[in-house]
Amino acid sequence: MEFIDLAPVRAMCGTVTLPGSKSISNRILLLAALAGGETRVHDLLDADDTRYMIDALRSLGVACVPDGAGVLHVHGAGGAFAVKQAELFLGNAGTAFRPLTAVLALCGGDYRLSGVPRMHERPIGDLVDALRCLGAQIEYTGQAGYPPLAIRPAAAGGAGEVSVRGNVSSQYLTALLLALPLLGRRIVVTIEGELISKPYVEITLNTLHRFGVVIEREGWSRFVVPVSNYLSPGDIFVEGDASAASYFLAAGAISGLKGGGPVRVEGVGRSSIQGDVRFADALRAMGARIEMGDNWISATASGTAIAAGKLKAIDADFNHIPDAAMTIAVAALFADGPCVLRNIGSWRVKETDRIAAMAAELRKLGAAVETTADSLRVTPPPSLRAATIDTYDDHRMAMCFSLAALGGVPVRINDPQCVAKTFPEYFSVFEQIAQR
Repeated sequence: MEFIDLAPVRAMCGTVTLPGSKSISNRILLLAALAGGETRVHDLLDADDTRYMIDALRSLGVACVPDGAGVLHVHGAGGAFAVKQAELFLGNAGTAFRPLTAVLALCGGDYRLSGVPRMHERPIGDLVDALRCLGAQIEYTGQAGYPPLAIRPAAAGGAGEVSVRGNVSSQYLTALLLALPLLGRRIVVTIEGELISKPYVEITLNTLHRFGVVIEREGWSRFVVPVSNYLSPGDIFVEGDASAASYFLAAGAISGLKGGGPVRVEGVGRSSIQGDVRFADALRAMGARIEMGDNWISATASGTAIAAGKLKAIDADFNHIPDAAMTIAVAALFADGPCVLRNIGSWRVKETDRIAAMAAELRKLGAAVETTADSLRVTPPPSLRAATIDTYDDHRMAMCFSLAALGGVPVRINDPQCVAKTFPEYFSVFEQIAQR
């Protein structure tokens, strides 16, 4: 499908069951593969990024067997993978590429890792430098500092302490923490500068704990990986995707301005380990009425917002929820003034340069947009214009811009199948709760 046309949506109302979290799914898959014994993974995301991880694990000798009842049985290697030579293609799955780089660098084999052209434009040099300090033998087969990579068996010895920059991607730290128990010795990881996207590191620490690895940390600057083994929890469940929840919660808030809503998402709530549930706080600041249970969240507009007929403009730091912040940028089209999203420099090295892409597409809808290296200022137009939205092979661009149809204009989304990366059924679910 080259495009999908979304007719103007009057309102959205209903309940959405979220797909599994990509971030949690790929962490669990990798740890289950490294643990001894069988791990039964429930509610796993079935999308491109998890398929790349599963295919890679199978190539490395790990049996991943679905049982027909929605459970994947992963038969772990009990440490380093038995297969010592493999070529792995990982698409544009950063949650697979970065952790597998770290793990395979410590597995004592010869491996080649590659992806789509955009993956080869996403920096990995900070992670490679840290791994080399630990004895890893990694070569760039293209441009220095970027994939693709060739990995050879690590040299003996290596440092007992390693540092990594924290201001480019939290996935570098996540990759190290997931891999370092393979070394069988105590390793200290220190962070240079500010660590971004801290909630994603919290997911990593929580998931490691469930597999028997308890990381000590001093604030967000020092992490200690003790001598430990990966232990299977037996059965483990994947939460719903809190980033995906943002689109439907925003739809509920926008719909509520005209008497629609609420929209309820099920699969995340108060008990979630994902930082992106804090998207609800940002939406509340914009005038949404949020209700939340342990495993659900609902959103509509507050009485104040309904009276104004607009959401309230905000100026906020979104370093902690960069993925969900994209939805705020589109919700800004329905605000009563300019919205400013700050500290989002990590958008530049995601599936596309999201600051540039968001600015270009918001302008098509009539917004005035100003950008800096790490911020976005969106001034909504008096009324939205019909537009054809380019998605840059970025699933989140396609999903968040679907909300523009709530502005009373038709919206064409190019390359809608890019949502297969994390939410293949997104547009079908969108239509199920749309009212026209």
